[in-house]
Amino acid sequence: MTERSHAPRRFPWQVRDSGLLLLVAAAGVVLVASVAQTAVEGLRDPRIAAAFGLLIALGEVLRLNLPGDRETAPIGMAGSLAYALLIRVGVNPVHYTAEQVVTITAIAMILGALPHLAVGRPAKVSSMATRLLCVAFVAFIFRPLAGNGAVVRDWGLAVSLMTSLTVVALLLEAVLTALIRVDEQRARFRVALVDEMRVQLPLGAAVGASALLIAFAAEVMGLAALTVFTAPLLVTQVAFRRYAGIRTTYMQTVRALAKVTEISGYVEPGHSERVSRLAVAIGRELGVHEPQLLELEYAALMHDIGQLSLHDPIPGGATVLASRQEQQRIAELGADVIQQAQVLGSVAEIVRRQNEPYRGLEVSHEGFTGRTGHAGHPGRLGDSTPSGPPLSSRIIKAANAFDDLVGSALDPGRAAAAVQQLRLDTASEYDPDTVEALSRVVKRRSVIQL
Repeated sequence: MTERSHAPRRFPWQVRDSGLLLLVAAAGVVLVASVAQTAVEGLRDPRIAAAFGLLIALGEVLRLNLPGDRETAPIGMAGSLAYALLIRVGVNPVHYTAEQVVTITAIAMILGALPHLAVGRPAKVSSMATRLLCVAFVAFIFRPLAGNGAVVRDWGLAVSLMTSLTVVALLLEAVLTALIRVDEQRARFRVALVDEMRVQLPLGAAVGASALLIAFAAEVMGLAALTVFTAPLLVTQVAFRRYAGIRTTYMQTVRALAKVTEISGYVEPGHSERVSRLAVAIGRELGVHEPQLLELEYAALMHDIGQLSLHDPIPGGATVLASRQEQQRIAELGADVIQQAQVLGSVAEIVRRQNEPYRGLEVSHEGFTGRTGHAGHPGRLGDSTPSGPPLSSRIIKAANAFDDLVGSALDPGRAAAAVQQLRLDTASEYDPDTVEALSRVVKRRSVIQL
């Protein structure tokens, strides 16, 4: 378990998924066609283009990282949608095309990303491509209608169409983001989409409302509407940034606690991190939603913290080799430590029950149903069955046993043997569905990626 090996060097093109390449290619095609058309026709309403371009670029500079490694630019997105939906500025109707909207939006996005690149922060091309495609969708539907006066003469029609397009664009952003996460993380699409909707809905509502208010108010206030109706969205963005910062602090604290067992020599270096990554991958394979995945990650990182109570460390930190009484004592003590935080009660319960044996129940959870051939009772995702531990505890039990058997070794044969050994104990110790999910994760990603 103490073998060390270096992962092979991977070039950027080797780690990009096909879904991301397709998304970037689609955005690139739209952008090239739009730039070419705009170059031929010339820039119309340059003062308006400059004002909205400046707002979009500022939004990209102030982009926000949401929980789950999501990147969004609320101000930039609101400005882009408002630019696509603009009918008049003051008493003067606007005459620019959908191609110009896409061109100005893309240029502003690139300019807004430059300060991040200058300080070493990578620009998430997938997020930028998604936002650009959503804006292009709205622009190519609305600008022709606005140009021929179809919506100018009927404000009722204009309001209905603009609102509908904004809602559909935000839904499209959620769908595209969910598809990318499915491709990158092997999550289930339905689960990923629900998670995206839950995270994006509050901020998306503010973005859509701001875009519509800017587009409507520009007829009365002119370009001053950009400043007036961007300010509330900026306040909302600050609140989301603080929330994201709190979550980051929690994770850093949990990771620091997990390191204590490694520094003290109770577990192998990297053990907690490997179990955490593997547990999260298994959770995604089983259709666990993101809030439960976060709890699972916390619990997996701290699952061995109870080993600090031992007088003599277990050889290699492999709790799978300890007696059941010793395993449960370690789990109980670890749960008690976590419980002291008073905000991680559910995580403490997961850790407390991580060593309980699976009893061959029939398990049914949202998005995944498995039969083991034994009589039992159904249970909801993440809940404990009448005589079994919660799903998160079962996942940690399997992931921990796998890493205890394999460690940091990168031998695929050893990994396959460990999975087979766990399969032999699925009648009582391990959840068969969890072990099969573990097997699929190991085969698909390989031990190197885990």
